[in-house]
Amino acid sequence: MDAAARVHRAAFDHALPWLTGLHTPEDDLWFYRERMFATCTLWGAFDDTAMIGLVAFHDDWIEQLYVLPSAQGQGVGSALLDVARQSSDRLQLWTFQRNTSARRFYEARAFVLVEETNGSRNEEREPDARYVWMRTSAA
Repeated sequence: MDAAARVHRAAFDHALPWLTGLHTPEDDLWFYRERMFATCTLWGAFDDTAMIGLVAFHDDWIEQLYVLPSAQGQGVGSALLDVARQSSDRLQLWTFQRNTSARRFYEARAFVLVEETNGSRNEEREPDARYVWMRTSAA
């Protein structure tokens, strides 16, 4: 879980620098050990022995999908997303509206925007967007 927390923090801070420092490394470790590990299926992507990406999902929700900035654009995120897709005919997730690279990533993989909020319901108070993917009969 320590490696997952480190990947999460590096990718999050890279994509959302205006939210850097919201949580400490200890907060991240607690979150993965106590919340993600307890409630989600977690898969990691590795380069040799180092974790470079992770996906955490349960039921029809993707809770976390992060890839180290140095490993982005190499198919790691797509491979992790495919792991989650194998488990469900429908997936949904939240991302922040200002995270344009994440939005492009999901939209390019058949996720459809279904809701935007002002962020009042998330911890960061950052406007967010909910996306849904549904398996088609041809998929």
